[in-house]
Amino acid sequence: MLFGLDGVEIGLIIVFLTLFAAILSGFPVAFAIGGAGVISFGIIAALDSAGLLIHQAIDTGSDAYRALVATGVREDAISIFRNPDLPRIGMPVFERGWEVAMDRNLAFIVNRINERVIAGQSIETLLAVLMFVMMGIVLERSKIANDLLTTMARVFGPLPGGLAVSIVVVGAFLAASTGIVGATVVTMGLLALPTMLRNNYSPELATGVIAASGTLGQIIPPSIVIVLLGTLAGDLYSSAQESRAQLAGCTDALTLLGEPAVVSVGTLFQAAMLPGILLAVLYAAYAFGFALLRPEAAPPVQLGGAMSEPVTRGEALTWYLGVPALIVVGALALGQVGVIGSQSTQIDSFSASGQMASLRTNVGPECQASMIDLHGQEAWDEAVAQQTAIDAAGGVEQSHRLSPEERVQALADKIANAAPIGTGIAIIAVMFALVLALARGVSPSSDPMPLVVGAGGVVAGLLMDILFIRPDTSPGVTVLLMLLPWAVAFWGCKAAAQRLAQNEIIRVVFPPLVLIVAVLGSILGGITNPTPAAALGAAGAIMLAAWRKLGEMDRSPGIILMSTFALIVMILLGVNFDLRVNAEGAGVETWIAFLLAYGAYLYAIFGLLFACWVLLKQGVLAPAVRETAKVTSMVFTILVASQLLNLVVISFGGEHYIQDFLRSFDDEHKVFLIVMLVLFVLGFVLDFLEIIYIVVPIVGPVIYGGSFDPKWVTIMIAVNLQTSFLTPPFGFALFYLRGVAPASVTTGHIYRGVVPFVLIQLAGLALLWFAPGIVTIVPDLIPN
Repeated sequence: MLFGLDGVEIGLIIVFLTLFAAILSGFPVAFAIGGAGVISFGIIAALDSAGLLIHQAIDTGSDAYRALVATGVREDAISIFRNPDLPRIGMPVFERGWEVAMDRNLAFIVNRINERVIAGQSIETLLAVLMFVMMGIVLERSKIANDLLTTMARVFGPLPGGLAVSIVVVGAFLAASTGIVGATVVTMGLLALPTMLRNNYSPELATGVIAASGTLGQIIPPSIVIVLLGTLAGDLYSSAQESRAQLAGCTDALTLLGEPAVVSVGTLFQAAMLPGILLAVLYAAYAFGFALLRPEAAPPVQLGGAMSEPVTRGEALTWYLGVPALIVVGALALGQVGVIGSQSTQIDSFSASGQMASLRTNVGPECQASMIDLHGQEAWDEAVAQQTAIDAAGGVEQSHRLSPEERVQALADKIANAAPIGTGIAIIAVMFALVLALARGVSPSSDPMPLVVGAGGVVAGLLMDILFIRPDTSPGVTVLLMLLPWAVAFWGCKAAAQRLAQNEIIRVVFPPLVLIVAVLGSILGGITNPTPAAALGAAGAIMLAAWRKLGEMDRSPGIILMSTFALIVMILLGVNFDLRVNAEGAGVETWIAFLLAYGAYLYAIFGLLFACWVLLKQGVLAPAVRETAKVTSMVFTILVASQLLNLVVISFGGEHYIQDFLRSFDDEHKVFLIVMLVLFVLGFVLDFLEIIYIVVPIVGPVIYGGSFDPKWVTIMIAVNLQTSFLTPPFGFALFYLRGVAPASVTTGHIYRGVVPFVLIQLAGLALLWFAPGIVTIVPDLIPN
């Protein structure tokens, strides 16, 4: 053996040394990765042909090996790490020669490109990357980020450490709109760092809070990292759990786990919300605490004059907190007691199946032992008792097609049990009421009569729903009945919107906030998947940027506002009416709703095209499209190149060798800790794209094949990469900031400034390690 190392070990060393050398060579990373794969394969093939690479494999024909298998140990569980005493034989790393390996690599890379880049299942999710990148770049190029930063600085500036806190708030905003670390760090470094230094802020605190807040895009949805990790995590988790179940003697992963082995990008977004907010709160708390301990290094700053009408503390608490909280909590409470709820009259053609046991119990002894080990004896006994009761009752009740009489009875029962107030009408009423309450808080000295009239319209709408609208009332009749009260409420909200527009905070923060809520809400609420939501975000960002540019040119943004209103009308019509005009029995009401929805759709498209024209004339659209194409092309090129590098590692057994090494540890916590440490170190020299597409597919079958929740595993990886991007001396965020920082800010300032935030990151990782419920609580509460 060369240098006393196994041939596979030498092959892995060659691959990673070649990869690092290629990245440091200065070539574009995407091409460097592909080149590293080709060059390393050539070196390994040459050494293997010369007989210098010998792999010490277990001799499967030996008596000791057969005796071990006879004891019941599965062959795929035997490895040189778990069973070092078994006899071995020397063999080349390419079992059938490098020519066959190269031929298979070429065939596999074509197949993988087709599956993952051109026409595979993950391509639709990957398209979300393009849309989210477009959304973030447009918001940044149109100076909306600048407006946010200026406004937040004026809000928080008078507080101790207020500028630093404002950086964290804006960093969270930009993270939720871009998901790109480099863009956020550079933007805030250019806009905020000079202001903080001019106001006598410590260079360490200023650079540290900017670098740390910029990395929030790694974890706060819609994070590009989570989108890309999610496309891999689903496949890795499903296949790894299937293999685990087979190894445990179960027929499938569902039998072993008691639930489907599925994880989606939308679920990961839900899981990332709380950790992302937690980290942002910890950053802000540190900045505030730093200012209290060292007020001269983070002084309060008064930027500009008053941004709104003076409001007393009592008025602020009443209209900004008390009344909105009462409205939301009241609506939720009414939903819990059945006053607000679904009024759907849709009846399934089949009856529901009977309740099954919590775990499958008709399994073999080996699978039973594995399930008891995973779920516990108490859970198994409970499942057995449930199955016994089901068998005594004649077995699980099977679903059957409902007869006409059963359908009539089911419809009558549904109407009788429907909530008095429909969910849709309740949501509209809550939105109207919140706008009216906030408007009263913004301008308490103005005439309250328009707001009172609007509130009366809201109450009248709810009473109309309770008294006159039944679950079987047609959508057309419902619209006619609600037309007058909603018109009154809308009139009041129009006056409220005019008052809200006079408040600079609301005028600047509200539009991007609505866009972020629309995008994330549609994903987190399970309404749609990330790709359509990303398209909505990109289109919304374009229209929002055009609205701002029209304001700069003193031109009316009426077309943009009307297009937004048309989009809302289209969505409401689509939700409340059956627009399938080709369906049998489509009446006049359906055709009217369809034509109105189609007209709203055409006007919304016109508004989007008009917004594109405005941005094109203002020199925003073309650079944004070029930058989007550049970033997206880089992502997809790295995806292809990394597949080539992965296939090289697989071809000489490197992937299997690493997985056997990790599986040799009996404690899966120790395995995951090793993987996290490796990813942390690799984060110093590799970007998240290379780590996701090169390293995660190798270690994924092991870390996703245990008993850990896949959501927790994925979020831990994302936070870990975020930490490594902050850690001196190699953190990527530090280099981004160094490139835009003034000469007075030294590299030492940046390094010292980020150390406390690295410690916060490590504390956050430890908290997620010992309290995984922080990750899983939101997906458990939100139905998928």
